[in-house]
Amino acid sequence: MSDDNQLASHLRHMLAVLDAERQALAGLDLDALLAATLAKQEICASLEVMVESAASGECRTMLEAAKRQNEVNRRVRNLLSANLAARLDNLRHRPGLYHLR
Repeated sequence: MSDDNQLASHLRHMLAVLDAERQALAGLDLDALLAATLAKQEICASLEVMVESAASGECRTMLEAAKRQNEVNRRVRNLLSANLAARLDNLRHRPGLYHLR
């Protein structure tokens, strides 16, 4: 398999993992979220070696798509975290740590 084909294959796998992560976030599935995180780390380690040779437009497009999807997933994680923090504060009948008094 050529370097470009191998890179494209890894990028397709990363996009699939990012989609699985999004679904895990939507379903609040901690096991699937942890599995996606481990898979992303493994793929990133492989990509770091290959990305130097990313010459094709297809690979650059997939890299940008992966970057955008990861950013969307990061924002969803932050929203879920903020929502959980607010709900826990409500249960304790106390304002959050960062609220003005």
